[in-house]
Amino acid sequence: MEMPLKKLGDVCHFVRGPFGGSLKKSCFKPNGNAIYEQQHAIYNQFTKIRYFVDDEKFEEMKRFELKSGDLIMSCSGTMGKVAIVPDGIKKGIINQALLKLTPSKDLDVKYLRYWMSSNDFQESLVKYTVGAAIKNVASVKILKQIEAPLPQLKEQKQIVALLDKAFTAIDQAKANIEKNIVNAKELFQSKLNAIFSQKGEGWEEKKLKEITTKIGSGATPRGGQSSYKESGISLIRSMNVHDDGFRDKKLAFIDDEQANKLSNVTIEENDVLLNITGASVARCCIVDKHFLPARVNQHVSIIRLKEGIMSNKFLHFALTSKETKSLLLGIGEQGATRQAITKVQIENFKIAFPSIIEAQDELLKSLGILQKKTIQIESNYIKKLEDLEELKKSILQKAFSGELTQKEVVV
Repeated sequence: MEMPLKKLGDVCHFVRGPFGGSLKKSCFKPNGNAIYEQQHAIYNQFTKIRYFVDDEKFEEMKRFELKSGDLIMSCSGTMGKVAIVPDGIKKGIINQALLKLTPSKDLDVKYLRYWMSSNDFQESLVKYTVGAAIKNVASVKILKQIEAPLPQLKEQKQIVALLDKAFTAIDQAKANIEKNIVNAKELFQSKLNAIFSQKGEGWEEKKLKEITTKIGSGATPRGGQSSYKESGISLIRSMNVHDDGFRDKKLAFIDDEQANKLSNVTIEENDVLLNITGASVARCCIVDKHFLPARVNQHVSIIRLKEGIMSNKFLHFALTSKETKSLLLGIGEQGATRQAITKVQIENFKIAFPSIIEAQDELLKSLGILQKKTIQIESNYIKKLEDLEELKKSILQKAFSGELTQKEVVV
């Protein structure tokens, strides 16, 4: 059944957040009336407040006051995230990155939120988006012209009830799957930790400087990110280094001249990389040879092993075990904003391992089999999560085309 269409401007009152100049940091107070930001729409939470204004500033900007039953939408960068303002929020106003919509008595706010989460609305939003680097939602005048399917209020509430039931079931299914993913990872980590905490007969312990030919980090080229190239020699940063493998997302590139200045941190095929600063400190991986030639910046250290003592895969497993990682984190220096592990601390860090390479290989074989099974299990579960997200989109599509029935809510 085709639904009647109405322009959003005919059924909602729109208020776009004030110009940035109206809310300067000089206006902010340590407490008082809340300033609501994009994070409140993106994460659907209204309790964590970073900025406040006093009563005088609030009264000056009262037009932007947020009230229970309003809907807010993020309008810059991460666009189109919507949240309904709940009862009991702290009195406050929206900032320049939010749009406030107050539905008329003919429009159910939960129905509006569901529709604004649908592909139809999100595609319309993208169509009217402006900006090159940081995307911004088009003017309120244009947004008001977007048409929404709008049946009678009674039917809106029926659709909301069906969607609530369907999405509750989907969210529960997703929570169960996410728990299973965690369990699969913990099973592998449990095996890994058992090996490196209990050790065994024939193990020995040495400082890393005794079994390596190189330990060292690089630097960021002069000019920082602005000096990165579209292609060239890979510059590996901490965001590329993960315990479960190298990730090429946001991989930076430098030219030959920049690379020559970092020739002392040229990565070789079997190197182990270790993050040494920041929130990702102690993460490590073995870089894929397909991304060589490469260099590292100052947040990543190269660990290059001597031949015939330990395999790079064994070192990687050792450094990712809970036992070893907790020791690594323990030696890190706590700075004002970040943790850091120095070169000297890495050099003097002790690693336990079977003294016979063949014994290492046996452990690697059993760990490799378990890791492969774990990755396959995770992959299957991730596919199920993706399928559930597609199901959500399909149900929303049917809801706003008048095709949703009770049977659609069974997950």
